[in-house]
Amino acid sequence: MLIGMTNQTLLRNRTAARVITVGAGAAGCLLLWAVNGRDITVVQNGIDQQVGPVAVVVTALIAGLAAWGLLAVLERKVRRPARVFRIVASIVLLISLAGPLGSGADTVSVLALAGMHLTVGLAAIIGLPGRRFC
Repeated sequence: MLIGMTNQTLLRNRTAARVITVGAGAAGCLLLWAVNGRDITVVQNGIDQQVGPVAVVVTALIAGLAAWGLLAVLERKVRRPARVFRIVASIVLLISLAGPLGSGADTVSVLALAGMHLTVGLAAIIGLPGRRFC
């Protein structure tokens, strides 16, 4: 523990860093959506659907909070939570890329969606556990 810092202060700092990480992932996705310069359309059940800014932000926040929840459980249950989290989150990120690749969207939309998945996933993998690597 750092000199002069209580457990309460360390917990508050870690929570603030995780809130910023989840928010940064969502903000990064929104930026990708905005820079795309045109509507992202996916085909779902034979119906074209537009991916708008609200859907982008809400989905990114849900994914980030789910990752945070997983890390919180791992911190209570396993010996090396950061390592296990990074392995599980990396596998989930790779699986999640099947969504954009199978979305039936045009190439630009697929790239934008894949970029959004990578933005949230990498923010969580790198940022949520903090500086302690494995």
